[in-house]
Amino acid sequence: MKEVAKHDRPREKLQRLGVAALGDNELVAIVLGSGVPDCGALQLANRVLQRAGGLRGLARASADQICVHGVGPTRAAQVVAAVELGRRTLVRSALERPRYKTPRELASYLVPQYGAAQVEQFGVVMLDTKHHIIRIKLVSMGGLDQTVVEPRDVFREAAIVSASAVVLFHNHPSGDPMPSNDDLTLTDRMIRAGEIMGIDVLDHLILSEQRYYSLVEAGRVAGRSGKIDRL
Repeated sequence: MKEVAKHDRPREKLQRLGVAALGDNELVAIVLGSGVPDCGALQLANRVLQRAGGLRGLARASADQICVHGVGPTRAAQVVAAVELGRRTLVRSALERPRYKTPRELASYLVPQYGAAQVEQFGVVMLDTKHHIIRIKLVSMGGLDQTVVEPRDVFREAAIVSASAVVLFHNHPSGDPMPSNDDLTLTDRMIRAGEIMGIDVLDHLILSEQRYYSLVEAGRVAGRSGKIDRL
């Protein structure tokens, strides 16, 4: 990194000013560690970010998607691992079994983990009688715009852990968390199946990279009757 004054090099800048003073490319440069003969670490970092489509794209990229000249599979894996470590600090709760209180609180836990996925994923949050989280599990993964899930997939998992209630969730890779009519139809099916199983469906959260949509918050689910307000 000879092209940058020594005191402005990422590692030295971090030590002098703190990590918050560094730009995205400088943080990536530190993860990469060093450059290659024809390219400094900062230039490599810029290449990686450009290849990923910026920081948001980097959060969704796999290691093979950010390989560029000078950054092979090993270095790309280091970057992806660093991003995942950051993500896990957001989703890990200090409580062993946090309690579900509001859709917003649950969404703040789910969005960093599942909202940026490149394909649609459908999962279920399983709760005990006091609405403490027992387990969170993905039950289906699909393509860019849809996934196929059946009530039996959801309630099989819930029954195994003796859950008394569930919250459904899935992501929209398009970035728009607004529910489709298919989403509402599926929610209706899940509520009716839950009534038969004796397991309450409390909500259905639709996630995007930074936002969420709660059918309960939006008034789309009328109590426990299972009635869905259509688009």
